[in-house]
Amino acid sequence: MRLSIASTPCGRAANLSRHQFDSRRPRKLAATNGNRVVALFNFVKKLRTDSQSAGIYGSQKREDYDRDDVEHYFNYTGMLAVEGTYDRLNQLLESGVEPVDLLLLMACAEGDKPKIEELLMAGARADVKNPDGLTAVEVAKNDEVKEILANRPSTS
Repeated sequence: MRLSIASTPCGRAANLSRHQFDSRRPRKLAATNGNRVVALFNFVKKLRTDSQSAGIYGSQKREDYDRDDVEHYFNYTGMLAVEGTYDRLNQLLESGVEPVDLLLLMACAEGDKPKIEELLMAGARADVKNPDGLTAVEVAKNDEVKEILANRPSTS
């Protein structure tokens, strides 16, 4: 069903008097096929104003992350440009470490605090080791990231 404004189209505005083309006048919406349209809004219920309660941020769990997420983050952070090939990514993916934990290691190396917090809320393990044997704390880029990791209990 198409909706159109029941007032005069803008293309004919030049032929209208000032009263007919008053922008302060409310426009009526009407379906072009003659049907009535009813819009219902729920203003009584508390709106979910933050991304976490709306299920956008922080709603993922360990099992929701996969190899594609690791590859996307690898590309997004510019690691591909630094490495020059996907060899390092393939080494990480074939190491047997869960994708969520790989993402945590990569985010720690980049100093990406929002991503680190998101991954920890999803259940990433802060004590996981990369293929070189380094933990997330050891690859952390700065002291703030190390503090975030130190304040999280390790989960098994």
